[in-house]
Amino acid sequence: MQVIETLAQGLKRELKVVIPADEMEARMNERLVEVKDRVRINGFRPGKVPVAHLKKVYGKSIMADLVNEIVREKPTEILTSRGEKSATQPEIGMTEDEAEADKILKAEADFEFTVAYEIIPPIELKDASGIKVTREVVDVGEDEVNEQIERIAESARTYESKKGKAANGDRVTIDYLGKVDGEAFDGGKDEDAELVLGSNRFIPGFEEQLVGAKAGDEKTITVTFPADYPAANLAGKEATFDVTVKDVAAAAPIEINDELATKLGLESVDKLKEIVRGQIESQFGSITRQKVKRQLLDQLDELYQFDTPERLVDAEFENIWRQINTDLQQAGKTFADEDTTEEEARAEYRKLAQRRVRLGLVLSEIGEKAGVQVSDDEMQNSLFQQLRQFPGQEKEIIEYFRNTPGAAASLRAPLFEEKVDFRNTPGAAASLRAPLFEEKVVDHLLTEVSVTDKKVSKEELTAEDDADEKPAKKTASKKKAAAKADAAEGEEAAAPKRKAPAKKKASDESAE
Repeated sequence: MQVIETLAQGLKRELKVVIPADEMEARMNERLVEVKDRVRINGFRPGKVPVAHLKKVYGKSIMADLVNEIVREKPTEILTSRGEKSATQPEIGMTEDEAEADKILKAEADFEFTVAYEIIPPIELKDASGIKVTREVVDVGEDEVNEQIERIAESARTYESKKGKAANGDRVTIDYLGKVDGEAFDGGKDEDAELVLGSNRFIPGFEEQLVGAKAGDEKTITVTFPADYPAANLAGKEATFDVTVKDVAAAAPIEINDELATKLGLESVDKLKEIVRGQIESQFGSITRQKVKRQLLDQLDELYQFDTPERLVDAEFENIWRQINTDLQQAGKTFADEDTTEEEARAEYRKLAQRRVRLGLVLSEIGEKAGVQVSDDEMQNSLFQQLRQFPGQEKEIIEYFRNTPGAAASLRAPLFEEKVDFRNTPGAAASLRAPLFEEKVVDHLLTEVSVTDKKVSKEELTAEDDADEKPAKKTASKKKAAAKADAAEGEEAAAPKRKAPAKKKASDESAE
C-alpha cells in the first residue's frame, strides 16, 4: 500500500492511497480459501470447489466487501501512523467510472482512493496558574427562605366562593372570547379560566377591568396588546374580550406551619425550610458556577489562539444560526429590528462559533492530558436527570435515543429497570458525554487556577454581566438565548405556554 500526501494547506490534508492489484487479488484469494469449506455449489462436494470457480462465482462480491473494509478501516490506521487526528469524519473519494470500478473488482487494476480531512491542530498546553477568577458567594438568610416559602404557600393557597364584588387578590373564574376587528383570533378563547386579580398574568388593563365584577356578570373588556407582544399578528392591536364571570372567590389566609408542610408532603415546617434553603443554595450555586466558568473560559480564550478546523466551525455556526433564526421567527422580528443586518449577524456568530470550537479543543486537550474520564454511571445519571425534565414523555425520549444515531445512546432495557449500554454505540454517546467531560475539566482547572471567594448580595449575583458579552449590536440578547455564552451548563426547556394569548408571555430565558 502506498500513501501519497497530495494536499497540506493549513489544517487541510488530502491523501492518495494506492493498493496494487496483485495485493488486492492476494487478499481476495485468502478470503476465497476461508469460505471454500462453507459454500455449497451444485455439482461439487463440500470443500472441493476449485478456487478458480469460487473466484468466478464470488470474486467480485468478495472484492466489493474488501473495498468497503479498506475504506472503513485504513483511513484511521493511516492517520494514526501519521500522528494526526481528524477533526471530523474523513471524506473518502473513489472512482465513479463503472469500467474502472469493474477492473478493480476483477483485480485487474490498482485500487485507488483519496482521504480528505482537517487535522486537529497541535495544542501546546500553557501554565494556568496565572488565571484568576472570583467566585461570588451569597449567604442564604432567613428572610430569603421565608420569602420563598411564602411564594410556595401562595401557590398552595385555597379560595372560597363569596358573594359580592371581586377585589384585588380574589380569584375569578371566567369564560372569555377575544376579538380583533370583530373577528375571533386563535388562542383568544378559554372556559373556566381561573385568574387571581392583581397577579398581572394577563396583558395590562385586562384584570383591572374585572375588579368590582360579580358572579353572573357579563361584560366586554377593551385592551391593547403591547407593541412587543410575541404574537406579531396581535402586537400593538386593540382587542375586545367578551367575558362571563362564573365565580368570585376570596383567598384564605396564608399560614406557614406544619399543616402547610403536610399539604406539601413533608413532616414539618422545619423540614420545609431545610429543603427550601437547599434549593435556594443550589440555584445560587448554579449562577456562581456559570460566572466562574465564564471568567475561566474568557481567560483561556485569551491564552490560546490558533486556527480552527473549518468543518467544525461550520457545524457549530449552523447550530447557532438555526437557533437565532428560530428565535427571530418566534418573536416575529427581523435582523433590522435588532439593529443589524443578516451579513453582520453572520459575521458576529461566525466568530462565536470559532471561539466555541477553539475552547472545546483546548478543554479536550487539557482533559486528555489530565486523564479526565466520564463513567457510564455518570452518563446514566445525566440521562435520567434529562428525562425528569420531561415528565410523561420518557418513552418518546427513549425511542428517540434508540432510533436516532448520535442522539445519546441505544437502550438495552426499559427505563429505570436496567442501565443504558453506552458502549454499544460509542459515537452515539457523545452528546451526553461532552457536557459532563467539559464540567469535569473545568473542575480540574479550578484546582490549578487562583480562585478568590467574594461575598455578594443576591442582587449582585443575579445581575447581568453585560460587559462580558455585549457587542455593539442589539443581537447580544439573541446570542445569550442561543449560544449561552459558549459554555452554559445546559439550556432549560421552554415552559409550555398557556393557550390564551391575552396572558403575558412567561420568560423564555434560561438562568445563566
